[in-house]
Amino acid sequence: MILSVAVDNGVQNSTHANDRSTPLQIGSLKLDSPVLLAPIAGYCDVSFRLVVRSCGGVGLACTDLLCPEGVLRENKRSMELAATCLADSPLSMQLYGADTDKLCDAARWAVDHGAAVVDINMGCPVDKITKRNGGSALLCRLPATLAMVEKVIQAVKTAPVTAKLRLGWDDRRIVAPFLANRLEQLGIAAITIHGRTTEMRFSGSVRHDGIAAVVAAVNRIPIIGNGDITDPKAAAHMIRVTGCRGVMVGRGALSAPWLLRDIAHYLRTGELLPPPSIDEKCRWMRDHFYNLLRFRNERVAVCEFRKRISWYARHLHPCRDLKETIRKLNSPVEFDQAVEAFLHWRQENQDNRAIVADVDTGLPMALAM
Repeated sequence: MILSVAVDNGVQNSTHANDRSTPLQIGSLKLDSPVLLAPIAGYCDVSFRLVVRSCGGVGLACTDLLCPEGVLRENKRSMELAATCLADSPLSMQLYGADTDKLCDAARWAVDHGAAVVDINMGCPVDKITKRNGGSALLCRLPATLAMVEKVIQAVKTAPVTAKLRLGWDDRRIVAPFLANRLEQLGIAAITIHGRTTEMRFSGSVRHDGIAAVVAAVNRIPIIGNGDITDPKAAAHMIRVTGCRGVMVGRGALSAPWLLRDIAHYLRTGELLPPPSIDEKCRWMRDHFYNLLRFRNERVAVCEFRKRISWYARHLHPCRDLKETIRKLNSPVEFDQAVEAFLHWRQENQDNRAIVADVDTGLPMALAM
């Protein structure tokens, strides 16, 4: 069935929750910032979330996608993804799937284990999720999806339940405005809308008009915009043209965990913060590594940073030796030595105009004297 529904703007009133003059609030939870950290699959564990929080500007952060069966069995991988601590607050735990009973039980588990918010994933476009009828596959089964959400809301009494959507499966099935309106009626406390269809995945430009249609479809609850927010001005533009009450930042934070801080400051003051120093960037990178040691183990920290150095290096150029050393990393001692050597090299050469960066690769090149 092809379903594309527009909802009359008349449902809005003077107390509309998307009035940007009021602080962002999800149910009874008042957020310090309208900037949220997305549940970035494969990246957004407690080790990374703590780094982003330490930079500032985070109103709410979210776990990676959690499998209800995994958290109920408390298997090793699910417990790693759900791990949190007192400093990791407020936290939203995101669940995916289509089994109502398991989702209800997992939602109660999440609240019992530190979740201030329970989020239902209706937007993940990845095949391994949608083929199990989870993620954005829920956009194709609206009656069953609405019945499932109603049960989850009834199961969770002490925390708000939210949902993260895409616009629809494809351009022939744009269902987000209709679904958002119905979810609000059921008691969903907030909705995050990624301005792409499942078919688009992460290609093409985010559709601000699609997000605006979702904003227009609800009466009271806040709508959070998501997609292509890579700098403070992009966040402000999304809020201005769509009317959303906040923004959720995903991939842009992977190489710049201070991005949420910069966005929150710009939204509050209209001023762009200067970029952090190399010393600050290295401190946050080091914190990330030692968080992995704390919450996981040495092997995971070493293996993870062999991959993650490419993200951090985007804002550390020129840093060829640092990247090459960490890509061959074997121990925390080697990590510390690599960072210290890099900082020492930067200090020695900060006033040396004979060193420049290749703008394409970031590799240092010594010019002839």
